[in-house]
Amino acid sequence: MDVTRTGEAQETTPDELDAVVGSASGAAQALAAWPRERRAHLLDALADALEGDRDALVAEADRETALGPGRLGGEITRTAYQLRFFAEVVREGAYLEATVDHAGPTPMGPRPDLRRMLVPLGPVAVYAASNFPFAFSVLGGDTASALAAGNPVVVKAHPGHPATSDRVARLAEPAVAAAGAPPGTFAVVHGFDAGRRLVSHPAIRAAGFTGSLAGGRALADAAAARPTPIPFYGELSSINPVLVTPGGALHDAEGYGAGLATSVLQGGGQFCTKPGLVLVPAGEAGDRVVSALAEAIERAPALPALTTGMADAYEKGVAARSAAAALRARGNEAEPGATRPALLEVTAGSLTAQLVEECFGPLAVVVRYGSEAEAVAVVEQVEGSLTATVLTGGASDQELPAARAALAARAGRVLYDGYPTGVAVSWAQHHGGPWPSTNTLHTSVGATAIRRFLRPLAWQQAPEHALPVELRDGPPVVPVRIDGRLVLPER
Repeated sequence: MDVTRTGEAQETTPDELDAVVGSASGAAQALAAWPRERRAHLLDALADALEGDRDALVAEADRETALGPGRLGGEITRTAYQLRFFAEVVREGAYLEATVDHAGPTPMGPRPDLRRMLVPLGPVAVYAASNFPFAFSVLGGDTASALAAGNPVVVKAHPGHPATSDRVARLAEPAVAAAGAPPGTFAVVHGFDAGRRLVSHPAIRAAGFTGSLAGGRALADAAAARPTPIPFYGELSSINPVLVTPGGALHDAEGYGAGLATSVLQGGGQFCTKPGLVLVPAGEAGDRVVSALAEAIERAPALPALTTGMADAYEKGVAARSAAAALRARGNEAEPGATRPALLEVTAGSLTAQLVEECFGPLAVVVRYGSEAEAVAVVEQVEGSLTATVLTGGASDQELPAARAALAARAGRVLYDGYPTGVAVSWAQHHGGPWPSTNTLHTSVGATAIRRFLRPLAWQQAPEHALPVELRDGPPVVPVRIDGRLVLPER
């Protein structure tokens, strides 16, 4: 297994960062004034540029991350799809929340003409993630949604794949220029210091981040400490609990055990939705679930970590947690820079606070419960997560209602009889959750991710020429609520 990494990128200097952000600030007004169709065309062009360089991008990313051509090629497909998806969100226009209240009498007296919709915030800082070098990186979901909203974007590249980031930037820049976007619409910067300065720069109006709890918390604090605080949208830490019900264990113990192992191991256990805590009932059926899960973990090869530092942190995390739980299974020996899958097991009454903290890598902790009260007590020790999963076997989906309710209170997405790894890009998706999974009520995946980078603006008694086209009288061009009634455009 080749886990060789490429060299580091040249760090962006303070003067270079000021120039980049200044250029983004200069582009903001012109970009905000673009018609929606022009913005959608830019997103489509970026998708085309990505797919047109697919083979070279996959090769570069594989050299830096060792994630494999299959996984990386699929990620390019997802990233291009996501860009085109946001192009359709922009064309459809409901995201604007366009609202018109005509002047007229009310029980409170005369009402003026009021019109409201969402408008771009201004330059957005995007902090690329380590574990998805395309889908949550330079042209990933944060960038796509911020551009779709009409904002310039400055991306702080992740140090785990700098060459891949630069290659994507070199593809994006001519596509942005060819679309006629103002200079400063899109840029990439490198380096820890640049990332710290970026969130504090007075021209930046919002930031999106996917990464560690410690890193995100530091940036969020910096965003809040500015003379003019800005919103910081962070995806930070998630253990993604899974509850196997007694009926689920009876229904398909071996199938659930094997499926959980696949989910834990996917992407080297480095997905933000990896199931890290699995509640399994005591008894023979639960034993079979755990045995199937352990057997799959035992057979698993060592998996490449995104960086050697992450591999070291993972091994320390496994060792620390092994002091509080039984080591049930361990995968094959790991080479330097790779991770060895692990499974720990503990009873509900012996669960410690450390065992319910995220360990980034292919580790899962099984917790055996003997009653619904014990299951609820375990769930109540879990902090907010992106996902919670219930494996019921279908026929037993009414079991443990209190435990399922407790899970739903701690998650942004609840799955039934499936596995949490994998986040569909769709209108209904929500990829977020209570602290510490995120520090926001918003999603970073799906159509409503665009809402993070917009602000409401109301016009009162404005002449028609001063209004956006979406708020003018006449046949609506986007869904608009007129005097309380939703009116759709004719298609």
